[in-house]
Amino acid sequence: QVQLVESGGGLVEAGGSLRLSCAASGRTFSSYYMGWFRQAAGKEREFVAAISWGGGTYYADSVKGRFTISRDNANDTVYLQMNSLKPEDTAVYYCGADRNYRSLVVVGAPGYWGQGTQVTVSS
Repeated sequence: QVQLVESGGGLVEAGGSLRLSCAASGRTFSSYYMGWFRQAAGKEREFVAAISWGGGTYYADSVKGRFTISRDNANDTVYLQMNSLKPEDTAVYYCGADRNYRSLVVVGAPGYWGQGTQVTVSS
């Protein structure tokens, strides 16, 4: 089992920044692909970004150049630095973990999920 706990969400004005954190516990964190997803009200959950155990990164087109995913394997934590935030970035952000790239990034169905953290961007 892997337990994931997100933090760092909040209310920010358009153009501002937030950094989300996802603390993992349980199995060997460094062997998992880690990812961030988001779900806006009335919409389906969508992929945002992912990072491999070796640091390779993947981003949705909508956040490229604005968001940066990183991980600290020593502290079992993955981060999402969000800059130049837009009102359309408003959503509940979820952390996900899976050993399989396809499950996490392609299918968007990681084996483990966090509880989510709300990000609200005001215009």
